[in-house]
Amino acid sequence: MFGLTALELARIQFGFTMAFHILFPAITIGLASYLVVLEVFWLRTKRQAYVDLYHYWLKIFAVTFGMGVVSGIVMAYQFGTNWSFFSEFAGGITGPLLSYEVLTAFFLEAGFLGVMLFGWTRVGPGLHLLATCMVALGTLVSATWILASNSWMHTPQGYEIINGRVVPVDWFQVIFNPSFPYRLAHMVVAAYLSTALFVGASGAWHLLRGHDKPAVRLMMSMAMWMMLIVTPIQIFLGDLHGLNTARYQPVKVAALEGHWENVPGEGMPLLLFGIPDMQQERTKYALAVPHLGSVILTHSWDGQLKGMKEFARDLRPNSLILFWSFRAMVGLGILMLVLGLWSLWLRWRHRLYQSRPFLRYAMVMGPAGLVALLSGWITTEVGRQPWLVYGLQRTADGVSPHGFASVALSLALFIVVYFFVFGVGIAYVLRLVRKGPQTFDVAHAERGGPGQEHTPARPMSLPEADAPSVEEG
Repeated sequence: MFGLTALELARIQFGFTMAFHILFPAITIGLASYLVVLEVFWLRTKRQAYVDLYHYWLKIFAVTFGMGVVSGIVMAYQFGTNWSFFSEFAGGITGPLLSYEVLTAFFLEAGFLGVMLFGWTRVGPGLHLLATCMVALGTLVSATWILASNSWMHTPQGYEIINGRVVPVDWFQVIFNPSFPYRLAHMVVAAYLSTALFVGASGAWHLLRGHDKPAVRLMMSMAMWMMLIVTPIQIFLGDLHGLNTARYQPVKVAALEGHWENVPGEGMPLLLFGIPDMQQERTKYALAVPHLGSVILTHSWDGQLKGMKEFARDLRPNSLILFWSFRAMVGLGILMLVLGLWSLWLRWRHRLYQSRPFLRYAMVMGPAGLVALLSGWITTEVGRQPWLVYGLQRTADGVSPHGFASVALSLALFIVVYFFVFGVGIAYVLRLVRKGPQTFDVAHAERGGPGQEHTPARPMSLPEADAPSVEEG
């Protein structure tokens, strides 16, 4: 089918399920920390808008958290079904790291999630804030273990190979491998940016429709401050990550830059546009800025990195995919910076909530963080090819011996089920977003508590106004 092999279908299937999964943890990481900030400010100021926003985003967090758990379980099973030889080879390291994620992060989240979702009127404010903090911490701990495992596959260290299997000899080196700090920081900040764009787009949508409430203004303002402060930090972290990649995976950097060979004594240009041709070993229609590639990649005017022609053909990743996935990520990052700077200018002019062109731009940018995150993930993982564990095991050697038909059938089923199940979930999240923040009756809620009668909270429910009355049947 379409000239694809069983190996390529297995890669597409893992990529498809991973692309769905990565969206939900990114939003839950950002929303969990955002909820902590909202609850802290509510306890300090008692400002109604903070508690309104907390309960508004708590419902959305609950749905996305559930979808993240479901999609993560499905994805993890593929290590045993589609990548059994990889599990046999590297399971001595990846298995424990994923187990640690369950034993620490998941148990921490599960232990406090119920208090966070249902305990507003059942426990004291201090304990409830603690529960929110522990859930937020759990999302970060989860990201830490997952990134440690994935980063080890890119820059493996702290191991020995015994009888054809990887055996850990230094867990500190395994976890804190050379690419881990940069990838973890880059991923967490990407999650915060994705959430800020989502929150900002929600605020912009409501302001454009005349829902000019204090809570709507507050979430718009907080999102734009986040964009203004964090986007430059992400650009700086991206530069550090790029330098680290150039050191440990130089062929990946050459591929994403469309860089084939050096000219003696000349700096590397930066290609703004081009179409890398893997067969002809050149980048067609290249639009280049002289020396800028050297300045960015080596921080020197005439610095050079190895071109792809210096690597064997079977060790080169697909430059065409990398070239454009990387530019999609960088391009969206520039648009995020523009959004943050524009918001600062409008805030100074006291027009942040009235400028309709800006609000439309903020709304359109809503999914940009998630698209950039996916583009970065494609750049990272496609750039690792042809390796599963860089320099140790090729992708072709890690796949299970399934036939084409069985992998094609499972991929087709995944596509149908995922689009139905998660399509419904995403539609429900957008429906919650459209409702906007509602006034939370703090005085009524505070009358509840241990041993007192009250209506249990329903964090995933829509506002009561949408529920049918008895007379309506």
